[in-house]
Amino acid sequence: MIRIVICDDEPETRAYLLSLIQAQPYLCEVVEHSSATAFLADPWETDLLLLDIELAPGSPDGMDLAERIREKETGQQPIIIFITGYEHYVFDAFDVGAFQYLLKPVDEEKFAKVFARAVAQIESAKGKPALTLQFANTTKTISLDDIYYIESSNHKVILHLTDGEFASYVKIGDLELELQGHFFRVHKGYLVNLSYVEGYTKTEIALTNGAKLLISKYKYREFVKAYLRFLKKGVGL
Repeated sequence: MIRIVICDDEPETRAYLLSLIQAQPYLCEVVEHSSATAFLADPWETDLLLLDIELAPGSPDGMDLAERIREKETGQQPIIIFITGYEHYVFDAFDVGAFQYLLKPVDEEKFAKVFARAVAQIESAKGKPALTLQFANTTKTISLDDIYYIESSNHKVILHLTDGEFASYVKIGDLELELQGHFFRVHKGYLVNLSYVEGYTKTEIALTNGAKLLISKYKYREFVKAYLRFLKKGVGL
């Protein structure tokens, strides 16, 4: 669950940003505030703050709010994405550790790419390794714990997930290198999440979701070694 705050004094902008968030393939909880004062009074821990610079009169502006957040020595430090109509604040934004600076009106495709990178950083900070992939115009960040196995098929890979499937034009060999230690390539067509191995023979691996995958006779001995190392580390589910 990604906890997001939209802090903007314009109801129409908040509604639009909420619609953009809801269009992304992530589980999010969103809170809206119209002023920095309201944000500071809310004890809710925030993973991602979408922040305007010009806020309601009588309240600190977005830049001042960001400075106050960064000055805190305790509590969670959210990722901050400034969303504003004023281009000249961009250098000030990065002085307070902004993740990105988007100009209004916000482009949907640009938002999706920035949002995906922010989610990947949040998941990594939480100790949940993730994989970010693209397919057509869709960018998706997927927790490794949500992947049962990866299948190579027709010049693309299919990720078999806990909640469905996702395809991407990427080489399974590249993923094998990126995911080593957590996944093992048991066959030229399959990369298996070791967390979900339920049992195995010399010819087949059974996963906890009921899937049964072929294991190459040339991969069996190395698979057993890798799986035992994985269990020894205590990182299995």
